[in-house]
Amino acid sequence: MSIYNQIKNDMYNAMKSSDKQKTNALRTTLAKLKDKAIEKRENLTKQEEIKVLQTLVKQRKESIELYKKGERNELAEAEQKELEILSNYLPKMMNESDIKNVVKSVIDAVGATSMADMGKIMPEVMKRGKGLIDGKSAQKFVQELIDK
Repeated sequence: MSIYNQIKNDMYNAMKSSDKQKTNALRTTLAKLKDKAIEKRENLTKQEEIKVLQTLVKQRKESIELYKKGERNELAEAEQKELEILSNYLPKMMNESDIKNVVKSVIDAVGATSMADMGKIMPEVMKRGKGLIDGKSAQKFVQELIDK
């Protein structure tokens, strides 16, 4: 079953159980997936669906950060709940030691010696990670490993 269909079924179940927050989060997600499919003019692949979900999760994380800085805790909590709902549809991300190993192998492969090589390293890390690597974590490890 595609992620889109899974989200659609879960949205209907949330509607039946009167879970307004989950219903709204899933409805918004479905709209984004439909928009992307319309823009592409064909159905999305599973990888493309995951990419849309990752973008939505990233937006939620950024919103949470901003709301906390602005001391708007009730809004931060609402975004956190949406983040948890959306995260259920994403594949399990790589753990930090695996990310570090991928980054190290890419640094060795491209012969990177300074932070100026970040532009060579990151695209390759993300390609090898096949969407299972968090970009911020990867950047952190690149900085750690190159600064040594």
